[in-house]
Amino acid sequence: MSARLLRGIAELTTNDPSLGDGSPLGRLTDAAMVLDDDAVVWVGPASRAPAADHAVDLGGRAVVPGFVDSHTHLVFAGERSDEFAARLAGQPYDGGGIRRTVAATRAASSADLLAAARHRRDRAHRTGTTTIEVKSGYELTVEGEVRLLEVAEEVTDEVTFLGAHVVPPEYAGDRESYVELVAGEMMVACAPRARWADVFCERGAFSVEEARVILTAARQHGLGLRVHGNQLGPGAGVALAVELQAASVDHCTHLSDEDVAMLAGSSTVATLLPGAEFFSGDPAPSGRRLLDAGATVALATDCNPGTSYLTSMATAIWLAVREMGLSPDEALWAATAGGARALCRTDVGNLGVGARADLVVLDAPRAVHLAYRFGDVIGEVMTARGTPGSSRVPA
Repeated sequence: MSARLLRGIAELTTNDPSLGDGSPLGRLTDAAMVLDDDAVVWVGPASRAPAADHAVDLGGRAVVPGFVDSHTHLVFAGERSDEFAARLAGQPYDGGGIRRTVAATRAASSADLLAAARHRRDRAHRTGTTTIEVKSGYELTVEGEVRLLEVAEEVTDEVTFLGAHVVPPEYAGDRESYVELVAGEMMVACAPRARWADVFCERGAFSVEEARVILTAARQHGLGLRVHGNQLGPGAGVALAVELQAASVDHCTHLSDEDVAMLAGSSTVATLLPGAEFFSGDPAPSGRRLLDAGATVALATDCNPGTSYLTSMATAIWLAVREMGLSPDEALWAATAGGARALCRTDVGNLGVGARADLVVLDAPRAVHLAYRFGDVIGEVMTARGTPGSSRVPA
């Protein structure tokens, strides 16, 4: 085991309230930290830094925890730039384009899908993402969803089964049978390869009753629960997520006062996906409203080919500050500790003692530059010895 001392840190954001200024961001100035190969072992003022095997002077730059992207669809084939152009011309999004990606993904080889997913994962890593969730959902057959989960397992441990993305064309006239398939045979085959199950609970996708059947089956198979909810209009997705104590409900674009109150009184994280509203041109939800009510908020990219082809969490932070009413500090917390909460993780999203040695060195003296400067702020990304985006820590 080799200890590394990082010194010359102008501003260190730890997200550990017991450190530094005592705020939720646990911020220190003129700081230092010691890392072993896998974890943070010491944090404090530079003047009190202990000796280490190696020392690196960061030259007055800021350090923040590695970003935790808790909602992506990285495993897919094809692209849908024509839909993006159509939306710019005023055509609304109704969720139907998912079926185009299903057709392209079914036709792609596993090798091509893996190469593309790794490329997207690596792009995310270069812009500061050190933990990433990846969903299936673009094959919608038993064998196909297993295949996508096998690909996802190669790029992350945070794997989500999303057989309930939309009803595929071959079941268009028999929705009940497809719901039975997802909750039954498909769940049995896919659950061993996933940590989570998700349902797109939305008009044009799955009703709240259908989503409840699938999520209840997922829980019986030992999977944690996630929900796509309230994206395309008001609905019962948030209420269902809170009822079932899902880890997160994602999108939250159209929220009633009751929805906000339910989230504030629950452990379910409201995960906002600013890239989706940027791509669709729809009004962004108010993160300020959620935070003022006491809800826990996370940010994620929603990287997918149709409605948010975004891999940069730094961009998501900028959009959340610009469009959602979050302060720069609130957006940074949501993109790190908030994402970790959405994944029920305590080892990532913070730089307290014992956390994974996943961090981002900014080419700036303060973390506020993530919002102050649009892009071009990420300097160096350091991770524990696992694969970027993975929770694995090899021996």
